Amino acid sequence: MEKYSFWAIAKHALSGHRKWAPAWHTRPPKAHYDVVIIGGGGQGLATAYYLAKKHGITNVAILEKGWLGGGNTGRNTTAIRSNYFYPESTNFFEHSLRLYEGLSRELNYNVMLSQRGALTLAHSPHQMDMLERWSNSIQLQGIDAQMMDIGQVKDFMPLLDTSAGARFPILGGFVQRRAGVARHDAVAWGYARAADALGVDIVQNCEVTGIVRSGNRVRGVETKSGVITADKVAIAVAGHSSLLARMAGMTLPITSGVLQAMVSEPVKPALGGLVVSPVVHTYVSQSDRGEILIGGRADSYPSYGQRGNLPALEDTLSAVLNLFPSFSRLKLMRQWAGIVDISPDSSPIVGKTPVTGLYISTGWGTGGFKAIPAGGDTFAYTIANDRPHHLIAPFGLDRFASGRFINEAAAAGVDH
Repeated sequence: MEKYSFWAIAKHALSGHRKWAPAWHTRPPKAHYDVVIIGGGGQGLATAYYLAKKHGITNVAILEKGWLGGGNTGRNTTAIRSNYFYPESTNFFEHSLRLYEGLSRELNYNVMLSQRGALTLAHSPHQMDMLERWSNSIQLQGIDAQMMDIGQVKDFMPLLDTSAGARFPILGGFVQRRAGVARHDAVAWGYARAADALGVDIVQNCEVTGIVRSGNRVRGVETKSGVITADKVAIAVAGHSSLLARMAGMTLPITSGVLQAMVSEPVKPALGGLVVSPVVHTYVSQSDRGEILIGGRADSYPSYGQRGNLPALEDTLSAVLNLFPSFSRLKLMRQWAGIVDISPDSSPIVGKTPVTGLYISTGWGTGGFKAIPAGGDTFAYTIANDRPHHLIAPFGLDRFASGRFINEAAAAGVDH
């Protein structure tokens, strides 16, 4: 048992991990692939895994300009839920939640899924009525939901200020108890390791600088390491989708902005789940390390900065302290921001593009992390079969020409 002792583990750690086997290989890119996926975040990694696992397409490269999971996958608040409003959205996100529920077993990697519930608050009779409609809608679609009165809210989340004199009085809410959080980097690493084991090439520090076309067909990509030809190219780069699409001669109906998040110093378990208040623009949960994880409204102007501005941070913290006065004694540890790609109807854009052999997964806004398993599964199907998976058929780019919108701005959790 010596190799499992504290001293043996410490010795390996202090040696710089020189003898540790890598979780995935780092390979130089080949000259040609069946499929090139641009973007090494959760969506791109999951797509590569399901292409290999379900469709037998293993001559695949993931091209990441930085490091795996270094974009929005590592910069989000890790919420996982399926309590959207419209059937198109609930069917998709329920599929994703069910995949998450078996993901640690599927990947043989602990993604640290914790299903402690997501509570959405109401601060007026009108909001309670809207939550009733929302709750009834998703229950009719087979999604778990439960309305809560003020007493039940207090039992579920005792630290909330449920007093009548609160600045934002709470009348009740509704909860999806199967909702929860997972470890963001574990999800990325799990998919990366599993895709690598199936023969997928993972190429980091390989920025795509152009998309090669012949007429209306994609032929490959230009990178700083040279041209890589491919039969099919998939774009999964979140907020930078518009930049990549322009390389292929397309304009996307996407606005890229900044969404901030922050964590407090770690404390003992204090929150029983995730709390969302769309009206005051904040959502709060507790990480596995004990940090209070806080998110809020998007910044008020388009940007590619991964910092965020002070007014949005102040608004978010003010909202949190009005809901949880006791948090005023906590120290803020760190703050960061992700680049969210928001479509006109706050729903994703996934599927084929007007360019033959070019596919895109974008417009996830604040919901990209919760969509990783289903996004990868359905996007892989679409790429492999050159036709949309039925779950993402409503989210095609063509809906903006037909006017067939799926407006999920309210169910996204915060107004944008």
